[in-house]
Amino acid sequence: MPVKFTVALCLAIAWAALSIVLSLGWLADLSAIVGRPAALIIIAFIAYVPGFMNAFMATTILLDRRPPHSPPAFYPAVSVLVACYNEALSISDTLTSLAAQDYPGLLEVIVLNDGSTDDSMLVAARVIGQLGPGGRTRLKLVNFPVNAGKAAVLNRGLALASHDLIVTVDGDCWLRPDSLTRIVERMLSDPEGTEAVAGAVLVRNSRRNLLTRAQEWDYFHGIAAVKRMQSMYHGTLVAQGAFSLYSRRALESVGGWPPCVGEDIVITWALLRAGYRVGYAEDALVFTNVPHEFRQFANQRRRWSRGLMEAFSAHWPLLFQPRLSTLFIWWNLLFLPLDLVYTFAFIPGLVLALFGIYWIAGPLTLAVLPLAVIWNWVIFRVQRRMLEEQGLRVRRNRRGFILYVFAYSLLMQPVCVAGYFAQFAGLRKVWGTK
Repeated sequence: MPVKFTVALCLAIAWAALSIVLSLGWLADLSAIVGRPAALIIIAFIAYVPGFMNAFMATTILLDRRPPHSPPAFYPAVSVLVACYNEALSISDTLTSLAAQDYPGLLEVIVLNDGSTDDSMLVAARVIGQLGPGGRTRLKLVNFPVNAGKAAVLNRGLALASHDLIVTVDGDCWLRPDSLTRIVERMLSDPEGTEAVAGAVLVRNSRRNLLTRAQEWDYFHGIAAVKRMQSMYHGTLVAQGAFSLYSRRALESVGGWPPCVGEDIVITWALLRAGYRVGYAEDALVFTNVPHEFRQFANQRRRWSRGLMEAFSAHWPLLFQPRLSTLFIWWNLLFLPLDLVYTFAFIPGLVLALFGIYWIAGPLTLAVLPLAVIWNWVIFRVQRRMLEEQGLRVRRNRRGFILYVFAYSLLMQPVCVAGYFAQFAGLRKVWGTK
């Protein structure tokens, strides 16, 4: 593992050095306009830092040879916590997919209705009644009449759970029949000290409109690639609430889910700070409904940005913890300046370029394109192979790909900046529908 890390790091540094050499003319021209310090900051966060990140990611994924699943002699019992708030339209599919799991061990599914104002509780009760008790699987509904927030309701569910392995599933997700089996096998196959495993979240409603089509590529390419890279060094930074597996002892040792917007991010960092390993099961698939309106999308991404700030506020000592995954903590620390420069420098630079003014966005920025092509090709090949091994295929989505490549960041980065501002300003925090 240290050898692979060193190889990826050296190649990433080499690419960043090449980027610096190629950008000297660009740096001189921009320095004459905005001054050398400002020019260095702008170019660093437009070219150097993203180039380093992409080179490290592509190399790591090419070197990825994770151990195969090893079916255990005995499958431990699992409790699944389904946090539900106003999910009347989707909770039926979620529970049906959980009841259809092929997991060989005992399975307890607890639906936690957190004061929904729609018919979520009635729908869940009806579906549980229709499914009835099924062999190793037991489903039950717990209603909390007053909304307490996702962290609070998950902690209540943890107290009610009967088993030592805890899985969280959002109320708008659909799991493949083998998802629980694969995520448990991954935890049991990973190195000792692995106390949490993130599942692979993909988009279910990608054909809804152009925005959901673009998000299909984001989840398939961007988010999945980042988790796979981080898990190579046993430091996945987000065991997302939509579908993740935890050991009870690890959850209780860090005090359960914290009362914040990004409870899944913050608790994952708490686990890492406690010295636990956090893995990723790339073949334990869950499909979620992503936001189909820009307002919903913006609210979701603002929450994610606020969650990152909450994680740094609570667990900044991770920046100095001696382990390979510490690189990714520093990596995330750079998201704020990256998003700021992209929003307030690169996007205006694109506008200027449309009028023939190439101060910021110009021919030299094309130097990053070869790496971007290589990175996308590597990720696509790896992800496609993973799907094919499960009898799935990549659906055609050219319009979504075009939006993802050419305009997705123009939508997302300004929204992330708004999330940082909301966190710094101390604006009200809520959880609810996407």
